[in-house]
Amino acid sequence: MIIRPANSISGSLTLPGDKSISHRYAIIASIAEGPSIIHNYSTGADCHSTLNAVRALGIPVAEDGTTVTIQGKGLDGYSASTGDIDAGNSGSLIRMISGVLAAQPFTSRIIGDESLSGRPMQRIMSPLAEMGARIEARENQFPPLTIHGTALHPIDYTLPVASAQVKTCVLFGGLFANGATVVREPVRSRDHTEIALREFGADIAVSQRVITLQGRPSLVGRELLVPADLSSAAFFLVAALLVPGSDLVLRGVGLNPTRSALLDFLLSAGAYLKVLNLEQVNGEMIGDIHVRSAPIRGGVIEKDVTAALIDEIPVLAVLGGASEEGLTIRDAQELRVKETDRIATVVENLRRMGVQAEEFPDGMRIPGRQRFRAATFDSFGDHRIAMAFAVAALAADGESRIEGAEAAAVSFPSFYELLDGVRSADAA
Repeated sequence: MIIRPANSISGSLTLPGDKSISHRYAIIASIAEGPSIIHNYSTGADCHSTLNAVRALGIPVAEDGTTVTIQGKGLDGYSASTGDIDAGNSGSLIRMISGVLAAQPFTSRIIGDESLSGRPMQRIMSPLAEMGARIEARENQFPPLTIHGTALHPIDYTLPVASAQVKTCVLFGGLFANGATVVREPVRSRDHTEIALREFGADIAVSQRVITLQGRPSLVGRELLVPADLSSAAFFLVAALLVPGSDLVLRGVGLNPTRSALLDFLLSAGAYLKVLNLEQVNGEMIGDIHVRSAPIRGGVIEKDVTAALIDEIPVLAVLGGASEEGLTIRDAQELRVKETDRIATVVENLRRMGVQAEEFPDGMRIPGRQRFRAATFDSFGDHRIAMAFAVAALAADGESRIEGAEAAAVSFPSFYELLDGVRSADAA
């Protein structure tokens, strides 16, 4: 993919549906009673792996553009897959659906691509084992996972590390257990699962960082709208902040307070951002975001903020190079075991465009006020790396090339098309 520099990023844009919410709606709809109609379902390959997974478990799924209809059969409606369930590249899918599969009266085997097969799963295997499940994994931690389903019992589980996916896995297992399952979080993580379960009719209570779910609820199919994806919006927000003269509106974006760290950080760093037309739909906050180019101070991302921004760090690192004071990222060792080692791949691509970057075991430091040179970037097969450096290329001094650009389709197939639609004529 060739990316040319831009004069500005301007106009109005509606982004595809939120990936996190799409995964959850599809899985819960598949174990609810009756049909669910999900509008603006994510276009990403990961979320379609989720649709294929529930199809493999005997649940009818129909797709009409970005509207998905799932004919749920209730908590006991799954049937054993005739083959392996393929999670593709999706860590969200394999971690979340394992909680459901652990409660089935049959054995399931869930596989993934090469990248997913190298991602550790001990964080879900441990609590599911406490609930009574037996799970086999390569080297006791890596996919494929063979899940020997059984009757689960409720647990009171304290998450060692805040993780919305692990929380969801335990809560999904708890749906099938008689009694109350309790999950305690050290730090509040995104709460899409709690909101979605409540929308479908589950008895779930949240008090500060303690979630209590009553087992064996009567879940009922719903009609739902998925907000536009804030993680996808991050690339366009950074693009508009990077390129002088930009003025962009992103419509219908999910603005869940547990996801607000991105906007909070950008505002604290001096970004021009305004939220317009805020409303609540299916328990989720949705609004429009107006962004204009502005000088960014930079800053430090560490501790709880790192956990909240973990997916956005690649594109924020790009912004750091153009900021006034630079950007330091700490406590991000989790980036080492994403689709790629994102610390290493971000630093590698920054250096390719002549941007200084220092790599730490748990993060990186990017000095500010640097010039972006045109370069040949490598996505290393990672969708967020491909998109982050497509954004960087907009501010470069010439034409750049992204090898492996097709990786963006994992989460955002229309990314390059939408980016091209809001960029002005090429810079001189």
